[in-house]
Amino acid sequence: MARVVSLLQVRSGPGGVDDVIEAGCEVLGVHGLAVSLVVPGIGLEPVSCSGKQAQMFGDLQFTLGEGPSVDAAHKGRAVSVADLAGERADRWPLLLRETAGIRVRSVFCFPLTIGAIRVGVLTATRRQVSALTRQQSDDALALTATLTHLYLSSEPDHHEITPHEDFHHMVVHQATGMLSVQLGTSLAQALLRLRAHAYGQNRPITDIAQDIVDRRLRLSPPTDGELAPTEDKD
Repeated sequence: MARVVSLLQVRSGPGGVDDVIEAGCEVLGVHGLAVSLVVPGIGLEPVSCSGKQAQMFGDLQFTLGEGPSVDAAHKGRAVSVADLAGERADRWPLLLRETAGIRVRSVFCFPLTIGAIRVGVLTATRRQVSALTRQQSDDALALTATLTHLYLSSEPDHHEITPHEDFHHMVVHQATGMLSVQLGTSLAQALLRLRAHAYGQNRPITDIAQDIVDRRLRLSPPTDGELAPTEDKD
């Protein structure tokens, strides 16, 4: 992990972190590793993933607005789940229905924080039921601290992440703004409506967002009985 951290420390900015994340994945003995940033009014934005599984899990949490990474960002403390299938059904009801399809069984989330400033979350996943060793937990904390400094120092005001053009969900941010104007709601409520529609249609939220941006789709306010993902509490 010292080698992985040293690679991050010589970088001048957050770009090109993917290869370092791959190395961190190997050191921690996990199948997936991802970094997500807290974007005010939007929630967690996945910005770097070690592979398809990590990206799918991050996208699922982004779409649903719930999960261990969301909790870690909101509470500012680590969340470890040795067996997702053994969790209470009411903890993350929507997420737990969907995780079987992406083969994630254990999850370990470490918030990127400095004092009260919450930058994002480092999320590690495994395909089998397991727990991190003490050394692996210490290594994850070391990686988290370095990532926190890297991302925080790249922001002009050093305390708040703003959407960038290279964000994976940039089209979602654009669609959320358009939907907020159309529905006359806050950005948070507009994103909630977007998530509800994506979940109800069983389509990726990025596809729904692209349809809105391209003006192929116009959403109405949700009905009282419509099942919707939960709202982030950033």
